[in-house]
Amino acid sequence: MSLETLNKQVKTDLSYLGFGGPDWVQPTVHSDGHVFDVVIVGGGQSGLGAAFGLLRERIPNILVIDENREGLEGPWETYARMVTLRTPKHLTPLDLGIPSLTFRSWWEAQFGTESWEAIDKIPRGDWMNYLRWYRKILNLPVINEVKLNLIEPTEDGIHRLHIGGTGAPTNEILTRKVILATGIQGGGEWHVPPMIRKKLPAHLYAHTSEAINFKALKGKRLAVLGGGASAFDNANVALSEGAAETHVFVRRKKLPQVNPIRQMEVSGMIEHFHVLSDAEKYAVMSHFFNHNQPPTNDTFLRASSWPGFNLHLGAPWLDVKALNNGVAVTTPQGIFDFDFLIISTGLVTDPALRPELKLVEKHIARWGDCYNPPEKIENPMIDEHPYLSPGFAFLSRDEKGKKMLHGIFAFNYSALISCGLSASALSGMKQGIPKLVAAVADELFHDQKNEKLQDFFNYNEAEFIGEWSKTVSHEV
Repeated sequence: MSLETLNKQVKTDLSYLGFGGPDWVQPTVHSDGHVFDVVIVGGGQSGLGAAFGLLRERIPNILVIDENREGLEGPWETYARMVTLRTPKHLTPLDLGIPSLTFRSWWEAQFGTESWEAIDKIPRGDWMNYLRWYRKILNLPVINEVKLNLIEPTEDGIHRLHIGGTGAPTNEILTRKVILATGIQGGGEWHVPPMIRKKLPAHLYAHTSEAINFKALKGKRLAVLGGGASAFDNANVALSEGAAETHVFVRRKKLPQVNPIRQMEVSGMIEHFHVLSDAEKYAVMSHFFNHNQPPTNDTFLRASSWPGFNLHLGAPWLDVKALNNGVAVTTPQGIFDFDFLIISTGLVTDPALRPELKLVEKHIARWGDCYNPPEKIENPMIDEHPYLSPGFAFLSRDEKGKKMLHGIFAFNYSALISCGLSASALSGMKQGIPKLVAAVADELFHDQKNEKLQDFFNYNEAEFIGEWSKTVSHEV
């Protein structure tokens, strides 16, 4: 099969499923212009999947915006530096049950079935190419280089989105619903420890989420803070680009070995996380955070195979100090001098950190508002996560915020505690997208329930037009 043949198969499959049927949502008229039924913020894998899901539900009055240039949405061509994805290749997160839309179909159409059997994990660049194809073949309504600056709820139930960027058609767009498909960092911000941020000039360090000029680090001594997969990805890239030495520092005395996600993928935990009580959800995620996600074996082997690789376990950073020609890092094992630091310390989730939520974040319910955990598993990082509905909607901690938050959905990593591995994680997207789409569609219908019911009761279009003209004889 060729890619051209696959493209035709996708069109055929969609036609068999009645894709592209009539829009059932009544249009909203507003004096300030067109009102979208849904605007999705983020054109990466989560946003594209959500857009396709909405189109399948016959909700075509939607728009996807992304702040990046076309083809550079998400992390895959920017700060993601792994060679392959970390998830198993057989997962099907975005096809929504259509075999011809799977990555495997896209791969085999170009490289054959034997090639598929031969690969262990999906190459990172090929995953991005698949997403580009997915967007194009489904003709998803995405505009690039458009950044959401602020969500402004209005009294009439419409959200006014203040936008900017070179691709923005105007300064504002109106929508009934907003889906924040803003990825792993979309619920807060990437974390740089205050000790580093306050004591060092910016030119001496970079977080792994940033663009890093590794070629400029050729021949340098580098230090990486953190023991997750991203730390080893960046160490590998740095050494492959000619860094003299790269030292990875890990607070733990032993690298984590167990990956809870692998158990969740096969146990039903991802599919049925929503049936757990708050106490059970909190306990699961506290355990998840404590285990952390280890680097994959191939990631660790790639990094550690370089002669210049060094690993320091049980070595938290106690202090950093700028030198004339670099940085001094103090650890329990001594003081080390480096030319540059790479910070792989993950992210912090808190709606208060998101500028686009400035007008509403004080009303957003957090887990700390809704559940008091046992002391032995209490985790302040979990408590700052938003407490969401099963359909990813923000919930209000007070009466005033209910109307303001109505119609705003967090389909990003901040949904982890409330909805499990379902947004921004390929392992759970297969289950998460249908839940999100159903919740958005239900809310759109409920908002217009009175009109819908009235239309139903007033419906009087004759379908049967046959007439019985034969006279029945009663003669014996």
